Amino acid sequence: MINFIDFVAQTLRQQVRSSPMSEVAPSPKRYKTTNWPQYNAALKARGSLTLWLDSDMQWLAAPSGKRGRQHLLSDAGIKFLGEGEWKCKKHGPEYRRQWRKVHLGIDAQTLEIRAIEVTDNSIGDAPMLPCLLEQIAEQEDLLSVSADGAYDTKACHEAIAQRGAQAIIPPRKNAKWWKEGKSAGAKVRNEAVKACQRLGHRLWKQWSGYHRRSLVETKMHCFKRLGERVMARTFERQVVELQVRVALLNRFTQLGRPVTVPVA
Repeated sequence: MINFIDFVAQTLRQQVRSSPMSEVAPSPKRYKTTNWPQYNAALKARGSLTLWLDSDMQWLAAPSGKRGRQHLLSDAGIKFLGEGEWKCKKHGPEYRRQWRKVHLGIDAQTLEIRAIEVTDNSIGDAPMLPCLLEQIAEQEDLLSVSADGAYDTKACHEAIAQRGAQAIIPPRKNAKWWKEGKSAGAKVRNEAVKACQRLGHRLWKQWSGYHRRSLVETKMHCFKRLGERVMARTFERQVVELQVRVALLNRFTQLGRPVTVPVA
């Protein structure tokens, strides 16, 4: 005999297969912008950049009086090169690169980057989630933490549960139940596994609000628009350089962010 929960799950699956998703899922909320004049002015000013140049600066290099090609610019000009021109011409370029991984944590309401960690490419994503949560003050309340399936680990769920937040992490397709015991994170994770097994991952993502995680991908794209390379040589200075980019991006976000209220 089938129980009530399995009957509801079977009925929902049939509705999803036979009807459009818009008829099954709840309709999205509508919002109204309350600061259109300020928001419009901020969007116009985003591309405004003022540069101050010293009229007495000597841009062209002074004649050296020596044989050979004359330098075009003085020390005031900066030329960015990946490798030395002589070295590339003599031995050819090297294609071995060193990568830096940037782990970001953003606020879904303000779209500001609240936490950042920089590692090399040998460090995975899941071990850095507790470090990102530590950068947020304990006095601040966290409602939920969204992440992709790579963060479906016991350490991540436990770190989220310790902050009193709801973990919105999709379980893997072959996920097994964890022993709960005194672990609050394992209990929440087992509930997600149970819901996905009975309702399916599609409905679980729709109703849990998992798709808001795409805001992180959008913010990462904006972060890369500031430059996909770092100029600093040492790792410590590279971290500082990336933190400066985060501060600039947060400032740009504050300048042109609409204030919206839900419409009944």
